[in-house]
Amino acid sequence: MNKFNAIIGAFLVLFIVACEGPTGPPGFDGLDGRDGLDGLDGQDGIQGQVVEVDGVNFDYDVDGNIYSSLITYSDITDFEVFESDAVLVYRFDGTVDLDDNSTADAWSQIPQSFFLPEGTIQYVSAHTFVDVELFIDGNFDLSALDTGFTDDQSFRIVFVPSVFANSSRMDTSNINNVMSALGIKEDGVKKLSLQ
Repeated sequence: MNKFNAIIGAFLVLFIVACEGPTGPPGFDGLDGRDGLDGLDGQDGIQGQVVEVDGVNFDYDVDGNIYSSLITYSDITDFEVFESDAVLVYRFDGTVDLDDNSTADAWSQIPQSFFLPEGTIQYVSAHTFVDVELFIDGNFDLSALDTGFTDDQSFRIVFVPSVFANSSRMDTSNINNVMSALGIKEDGVKKLSLQ
């Protein structure tokens, strides 16, 4: 009986293993990722966006002793921003002369502080997935703040998808490093003026 059970068991195993059904439909192709980023997948060309906004003017709030300016993303780009994405803001500091007699734009990441004879001011920002609000805060009466700080300012707003924002390899203190990590060249910066 033991021999009979072994033979029946062997036939059952062979019968079950040999069964083959029709081939199922092929699966969907995966999304191409950027080479060198440990398989991070995303749609081609959608790794982030940089928008340069010129002509930003700040409004003074007497009660709060603070300047602010609100920039709504839909006014400057059609790039879809998600709650999990990072929004980095850089302020234009002017141009610097290089050793080869050319110039380069200088950008400083917000928050940015200035130490004035009257006290200290700081550019700060707060963002949602809909807009970014820029502030100038200070530790003295800002009502007479020089318009060089409040009028016709230029900012670069960098939209960083969460997959990149969570990467510890990205140095966000330098806009060139961020743009390089996102694969965005200078000619890929979207530029517009609010004036």
